[in-house]
Amino acid sequence: MSEVQEYTFVDFKSALNVRWCPGCGDHAILNTVQKAMAELQLKPEEVVVVSGIGCSSRFTYYMSTFGFHTIHGRGSAIASGVKVARPDLKVWHITGDGDALAIGGNHFIHTVRRNVDLNIILFNNQIYGLTKGQYSPTSKHGFVSKSSPFGTVEQPFRPGELTLGARGHFFARTVDRELKLCVDVFKAADRFEGTSVVEVLQNCVIFNDKTHQAITDKEFKDDRTILLEHGKPMIFGKNRDKGLMLEGLTLKVVQLGVNGVEEKDLLVHDAECTDSTMHLKLATMEYPEFPVALGVIRSVKGAVYNRDVEAQIQEVQQNSSVKSFRDLATRGNVWEVK
Repeated sequence: MSEVQEYTFVDFKSALNVRWCPGCGDHAILNTVQKAMAELQLKPEEVVVVSGIGCSSRFTYYMSTFGFHTIHGRGSAIASGVKVARPDLKVWHITGDGDALAIGGNHFIHTVRRNVDLNIILFNNQIYGLTKGQYSPTSKHGFVSKSSPFGTVEQPFRPGELTLGARGHFFARTVDRELKLCVDVFKAADRFEGTSVVEVLQNCVIFNDKTHQAITDKEFKDDRTILLEHGKPMIFGKNRDKGLMLEGLTLKVVQLGVNGVEEKDLLVHDAECTDSTMHLKLATMEYPEFPVALGVIRSVKGAVYNRDVEAQIQEVQQNSSVKSFRDLATRGNVWEVK
């Protein structure tokens, strides 16, 4: 009787030297993805990592799994094709805010809309790092960069808002330096059947250093972020003394113990609610008016594209004499040329 192999994060590391800048948040994301895969006991030969173009897209080279480094913005389309052709494989799409939301925006929203069973990890550093510092679709209004020397006049995309607008079923957010949270969120994404989108607030130390510092600084993060957990009150703060309530149709930050507000009065997070109204409110909260939401914000079951395609093919095959491409090519009048 053969022993069952227990995988560790080392089993998912390739032999190549990691060539990201020292201090880049990508290192932490890579390590936590590998740790999550090990804790899930995935088999390296059953995992496919697909990427597009950008700093994040070097990810495939550092994974001891199957990998596909594709072209700019097309990772979602390639990943969808892999999953439909081989539904038995675990497919992870690694992308950045530029790769996914600019040239890849159309592929991204339609992958989310179709609910293909794959995991999208979106590194959001609000900059184009590989091409040396141009503003990206998530850069803040007024951001000064090499391509916007007087400040960009564009309004940024918010990945959570875009995901839910595309009828997404799973959206989560984490921070590159929050290692345990990254592992937990990646594991939740993998266990979800359908398209999971995880936004990672990631730091580019060279071209956009400390872009998320207002909410990631150790001194302030507990008061400026809220970790959402399904079925638990929306409470946060270094002293666990703040929370979220509704005032009419608007979210409101409240202080526990002030004006008679108690923990039982706070909103309770329901990640599985089919109505995305509250999820949208939570996903679009921004500091300083609100804490930034972390954790699994939405996780709702729905029809899965690749599963429905497979079922449709089986049904058609049962009711047709054409069961394969060979059957199609050789039916009717056929001539053999010698």
